[in-house]
Amino acid sequence: MKRNSFKNAIKKVLQLTIAVVLLFCTLIASAQQKDGQLRLTKQDIMNLKSNDPKAPGSSNLSAVQEFVIASDPSKAAFYTIIIKVAPHTKIPAHLHPDERMATVISGTWYFGYGDKFDESKLKELPAGSIYSEVKNQNHFAMTGDEPVIVAITGYGPSGVAYVNPDDDPLKHK
Repeated sequence: MKRNSFKNAIKKVLQLTIAVVLLFCTLIASAQQKDGQLRLTKQDIMNLKSNDPKAPGSSNLSAVQEFVIASDPSKAAFYTIIIKVAPHTKIPAHLHPDERMATVISGTWYFGYGDKFDESKLKELPAGSIYSEVKNQNHFAMTGDEPVIVAITGYGPSGVAYVNPDDDPLKHK
């Protein structure tokens, strides 16, 4: 009799364990379906509407539109943003408090590292190029005759600090 009782208890524990595991898997699958699937064509990206040019991780320039694609750059988590930069835009030397990797999606981006904007330090990065924005390292950029789209992934919280505070557009508002 004790043996059957023990078997029944084991059976109930196994059934409960399986039910909990299935529930957990269902919750994970549900979250992935809702939040984990993202497919954007180049045209989809071109049609995106900007969140806020002053969003965390942006340069605060009106010529730079930012789109939050995944997560929240103001929080401690991985995030992805896309920036669209208007033609003939110069972004003065600044830094971000987080590590970032970027891919040029379209256009030609001119990007350099240093404490002040210096065209001789810019590297031409056509579509498909990859570059890093090292945590707290000053860098600068510009566009030529065409707009540029760049995808940036980092681990927040993000932000921006200009080497010369007078270069920060928020200071002039």
